[in-house]
Order: sequence, then structure tokens, then C-alpha cells
Amino acid sequence: MRFSGRTVVVTGAASGIGKAAVLLFAAEGATVFAADIDVANGEKLASGSNGDIRFQRCDVCSTAEIKALMDHAAAETGGIDVVFNNAGAGGAREYIGEIEPEAWDRTMDLLLRSVAFGIRYAVPHMIGRAGASIVNTSSVAAVGPGYSPTAYAVAKAGVLHLTKCAATDLAQHGIRVNAVQPGFINTNIFTASMECPEDKVPTAKAMIAEMSQQAQPVARGGQPEDIARAVAFLASEEAGFVTGTSLVVDGGITVGPRHAWDPMMPSMFEALRAYVEGPAAEAAA
Repeated sequence: MRFSGRTVVVTGAASGIGKAAVLLFAAEGATVFAADIDVANGEKLASGSNGDIRFQRCDVCSTAEIKALMDHAAAETGGIDVVFNNAGAGGAREYIGEIEPEAWDRTMDLLLRSVAFGIRYAVPHMIGRAGASIVNTSSVAAVGPGYSPTAYAVAKAGVLHLTKCAATDLAQHGIRVNAVQPGFINTNIFTASMECPEDKVPTAKAMIAEMSQQAQPVARGGQPEDIARAVAFLASEEAGFVTGTSLVVDGGITVGPRHAWDPMMPSMFEALRAYVEGPAAEAAA
């Protein structure tokens, strides 16, 4: 019960990583304010749990709604101890040579600006709370290209730098700020970002689940609970000496090129050597 008596705010709470985090925080004793634009699933989450989960609709692209969320949570319980800035989606899919300004701005508003103002409007209610902690969702896409569309990757890289800057700004108040970087996690973000037709979603999810088992050294698909456990650690006193950093939870997908860990995938050097030595070996024979 690491969070007994604590007030926790989670955005993007109705599904995926956010939902898993809400359930974990509540199971460990927190009063959790679960925020999302998905009212039906948010209310279902709140009513279907044994823990103290209170749903509030919040569009994180609206700073007014973010402020209202934080003010409401603090008014209900006297303050805020933990904030998990998690809400997000795949954002604009176009590459940099085609993306339009409006699509770029929408992606930045959802994935980066929302985190900045989630911090901004939570802080007044966190000052003076012992062990106060903020966790932001970044991504392995922040470490380099190839993991996501460009706008998403840039926004998530911004979240990492924002996390470091906020950690220094808020150290004076004893508020820790960290980030989590999920890898290939089985959530709705993939089918939603591809605008997958409803009748094809089950098949698409099955395909994604199958692919995710082969995507990284850990031979299973990442689950929302994997990220939720990392977030709970960063938010807890167990990580009391940790701030301004990020925790990569990706099954090893970023450790190196595939041939570094997949014995069935030869490296470029091995392939070249086989090509060069092949004819010579045959001639010698």
C-alpha cells in the first residue's frame, strides 16, 4: 500500500497504460482522479473498481480543462501527491516533407504542451506535500527515428527535455519529476492512429500482438501493466533519490540493431563475409 492516503491524478486514464496505472495506484491505496475524453470507458473504470477512483472528463489539449482537473482533485482531497501525465495518441503520420502546420501543432498540443501544463497547474497543489512526484509519458521514439512518425518522435523527445527542466525548476519545492519511455506496448494507440475500421480492429490487434512478440529481445509483447509498474516505482518513495531522468521499459528494443540479439539475423559484416568467402571456398574445393 505505497500510496495509502495519497492523491493521484492520471490523464489518458480510460484505456491502455493510463487504465493500468489507475488500477495499480488505486489497488495500493490512492485516491485516483482518472481523466480522459472517453467518458463511457472512464465512468466504467471508476464504477467497476473496488478502489477509490473518481472520473473526470478532461481534454488535455485545453489548458482550462487541465486546470479544472487539478483544482478539482485538490479541492476534493486537500492537495495532489502524484501526477501521471500520460494522455496521448499517435498524432500526425505524415513525414516532414508533407506534414501541414495544423497537424504538427495538434500533435505538439496533445503530446508536449499538455504535459507542460499538466505540470504547471498541478504544482500549486503539490507544494508542501512530502514525496510529491510527477511522471510523464515519453517513448522510445524520443531516442531516434524509426520507432514512430516524425511529429510524435519530436514531441516525445521534448517531453524528455521538459522532464529534466521541470525537475530542476521544482527541486526547490521537493517535487521530483521523471519520465517513462515505453517500447512496443499492446494498446489501442496503433489501431487508433491508423484509423482502423471498427470491423478490422480485432484482427489488427491480433496481428500487432503477434508482431510484438518478435520485436525485441524479451520474447513477449509489452503490456500496459509493465509500464504502470514502472510509473508506480518512479512515483513512490522507493525512487525518492531519483529525479530528472527517464526509465526505458521496452523489452530491449533499443539495445541495438536486430542482429545484435537475434541469432537468425546476420550482421552486415557477416553477410558480406559470407558473400566474399563463398565463391573462394567453392573454388578451393
